[in-house]
Order: sequence, then structure tokens, then C-alpha cells
Amino acid sequence: MAQPITRVGIVGCGLMGSGIAEVCARAGYTVIVREVSREQLAAGLARIDGSLDRAVARGKLAAAERDAARSRIIGATDLSAFADCDLVVEAVAENLELKRRVFAELDAAAPRHALLASNTSSLAIIEMAAATDRPAQVLGLHFMQPVPVMPLLEIVRTFLTSDETLEAAQAFAARLGKTSVVCKDSPGFIVNRLLIPYLLHAIDALEKGIATKEDFDAAIKLGLNHPMGPFTLLDYIGLDTILFIADAVFDETKDARFAAPPLLRRMVSAGYLGRKNGRGFYDYTSQ
Repeated sequence: MAQPITRVGIVGCGLMGSGIAEVCARAGYTVIVREVSREQLAAGLARIDGSLDRAVARGKLAAAERDAARSRIIGATDLSAFADCDLVVEAVAENLELKRRVFAELDAAAPRHALLASNTSSLAIIEMAAATDRPAQVLGLHFMQPVPVMPLLEIVRTFLTSDETLEAAQAFAARLGKTSVVCKDSPGFIVNRLLIPYLLHAIDALEKGIATKEDFDAAIKLGLNHPMGPFTLLDYIGLDTILFIADAVFDETKDARFAAPPLLRRMVSAGYLGRKNGRGFYDYTSQ
């Protein structure tokens, strides 16, 4: 049986890492979040503070609960801070070589009983597990963005992940208040395996002039009851992120459904990335 999880480490305090740190702290875990510099750590902790404050302002969280959650979050710039963690979640950039280096370093820094997880949205978990001496304790924990709001957690199991590791991950998800789904270590997992072809097909249809982006979005929202149409969703996720996932899955599978349309590549090359920089399929510069 895996050791109970009480202390959670997070590698990276960017958009995803800060969200994971917040939900873990709100669930009562002691959280150690590590960034590579004091400046990036301060920015990440400020992001958490802002998110907690918004939750209080919206009546989703009591001020006392906010203060208690924030008190459980410890910032660090060295991986040695994970020496007492029971679970460490990697949330660095989507670069396989970088992630493999991080996992090798975590294998040395974290205690032998600790579980190691990646928040990757598309890369092979087994590649990271192979960089460690504990592959049975490695799995994927793919949180959805925004982490404090989205109720799903994809648990990705490699063929080496033990039953005990999977059970511990499912218990962790339940304590966070997330609904967990389990899938094997296959390109795109569940969500992106279905989502990415849909979004790429929408871009291809737009490029062919079948309808305007506004009409595509209205048709999907009103005809299928989706909260966002495909182009609003593309801008929300980030066009560069969509292109990265599509290319990663296509490179591994050669499945034509994941072949990125030329329009997507041109937009990313031109710096049209979506909400994150104000320009995507829609213009956000005036907002």
C-alpha cells in the first residue's frame, strides 16, 4: 500500500502549477511549490493570491479558508525542498527533454516512497518514468485549466505504474474534489484525443470558407449546448498550445486527424496566440 499523501510538491508555479498548488492547499495539503528564480516564484505566488482573493469576492471561499490555504503553501527555488514530499507533480514547459531532466532530478531529491507525476497534456509518461529508478511510482495527473474551476483530473497509467500508485492517485483526486478518469499512456489521453481533431477540423472548415468563425461558434453553442464555440475555445487554450499538442500526437501516431491546418501554423508564426497575448481568431486588445 502506498504511503498516505500529506505533503505535495509542485515543480513550476506558472499558470498550471499555481492552480495545482492552490487546489492542493485548499484541500488541506501542505504544498511546496518550486520555481527556478525568486522573481518567477514571487509572480506565481501572486497569481495564487489573486485567485484566492477572487474566490472570496465571488463567495466561493470564506476569508478564513483563504488564509488557511495560503498558509499551507511554501515557496522554494531548490528541488531539495521536496525531501519530505509524498507526491511531486511536475508542471514545467511541454518539452520532453526538459521533463526527463526534471524527473531524473526529482528521483534523487524526493524520498523513495514518493509518487512522481506529470501534468503533461500530450507527452508520453513512460518517457519520464524511464528517467527514474521508480517507474512503478510514476504516472500522469493531467489537470484541466483553470485548475481551481474545472472538475476533471485525467489519471494516466503507464504499463509500469503499480496498482498502489493508481489507488493513491484516485484517493488524491477525490480529496481535491475532482472527478478522476483513468486512461492508458496513449497519445492525447482522453480529452485531447477527442478535442484536438475537432478543433483542427473547425480551423480547416474556416479556411475553406464554409462559414464565419462567429457562425461556427454560435452553431456549436446553440446547437450542441457547448459553453464555447471552437474558435473561442481555441483562443482560450492558446493556438500555440493546440499546435504543440497536435504535432506531438501526429509525430507519434501519424494519424491524419492530428495534422495541423496551414492556417493554424501561419497564425502561430505571426504571433496570433489567442487570449494570452490579445490576438487570436478574435481581437482581445480592447478588453
